[in-house]
Amino acid sequence: MTADETRRAVEGAHRREWATVLAATVRVTRDLDLAEECVQDAYVAALGEWARDGVPARPGAWLTTAARHNALDVLRRANTLRSKLPLLIEPRDDSAPAGDDRLRLVFLCCHPALAVEARVALTLRLACGVATPDIADAFLVSESTMAARITRAKKKIVKAGIAFRMPAAHELPDRLDAALTAIHLQFTTGHTAPTGSALTRDDVAGRAVDLARMLHALMPGESEVRGLLALLLANHARRATRTAPNENGRLRLLEEQDRSAWDQESIAEADALVVSALKSGRPGRFALQAAIATLHATAPTYRDTDWKQILVLYDALLRVWPSPVVALNRAVAVAMVGGPAAALAEVEALERDGRLAGYRYLPAVKADLLRRMGRTRDAADAYEQALALTANDAERAFLTGRLAETQ
Repeated sequence: MTADETRRAVEGAHRREWATVLAATVRVTRDLDLAEECVQDAYVAALGEWARDGVPARPGAWLTTAARHNALDVLRRANTLRSKLPLLIEPRDDSAPAGDDRLRLVFLCCHPALAVEARVALTLRLACGVATPDIADAFLVSESTMAARITRAKKKIVKAGIAFRMPAAHELPDRLDAALTAIHLQFTTGHTAPTGSALTRDDVAGRAVDLARMLHALMPGESEVRGLLALLLANHARRATRTAPNENGRLRLLEEQDRSAWDQESIAEADALVVSALKSGRPGRFALQAAIATLHATAPTYRDTDWKQILVLYDALLRVWPSPVVALNRAVAVAMVGGPAAALAEVEALERDGRLAGYRYLPAVKADLLRRMGRTRDAADAYEQALALTANDAERAFLTGRLAETQ
């Protein structure tokens, strides 16, 4: 293999396998920092060995074996296993499915000893394999700030002696919301990539769906778990239609997408999960988001979308989760029900609020509303602001096209 081919193979394995390999290695080391070092060394070794021997049939298994061997070598050199166990030990069952390791790592990172944002960020980095710059983008902070936050969280886990184990049933509720949030954010970074040439990273989004399924298998009675899985399924069902492959990956808006090409089986599963979640009592934020997503997914055509019902659901969502991002999404529904002028007033209120400063979709939504109102000069200014905040090439191409239409 050429050096470039090997590098691309290793980079692909890093995107697909990092979290699984790390989770399996933590089972050996019981030390997050040591596990990360051993996994990184395995990927470095892959650059040389795969160039010489070719990419193995199961890259993840190769990397897991290499990382675990690295860990065992370090522990042997330390002369005693106990001296390298900053996490409490439980008997290891090496026959357990790899998914069990990933869920253990999710719940370890979501321990209530950590601050909520630290739990989510650490889970995204270690259990979901999301790159630190992308996590920083999701939290609207700098990369250095996020890296420091993740480092502090890891140190706190070590200092507190938190066990790498599946929590007992009574411990799960305190960790669940952070786990759901992290899995959702992982999906978001795959559904629309923060950076790069492609709009989506389907492998990243697919791994989030897998984690949501594992969590649902563990906690089938939790309505919010059902809601999360439904939300991810309904959105992931559209992945094949969100870009135009014959037009250099041009972004397709929802109204342009071919609904006959959507994954109808996933949409039906999502719809059933939503109905079940809504029947179980007062719906939470994931069940309500899933209800909105399935209304979009089950409408026969874009024009048939029940925007009034979607607006009702957004009002309910804002009551349980008063997030400025939710308020911005609600403004889109307001525009469809009451017109762009009504929505613009709400978007401008969010601008004055300041919590979405640096969030690329705020000026993008404002620009679209201004364009629809015929205020082309103001729309052009807003499109330029959105472009300055956008690092995804597909989104940039879309915004550039809209900007050109205003000039």
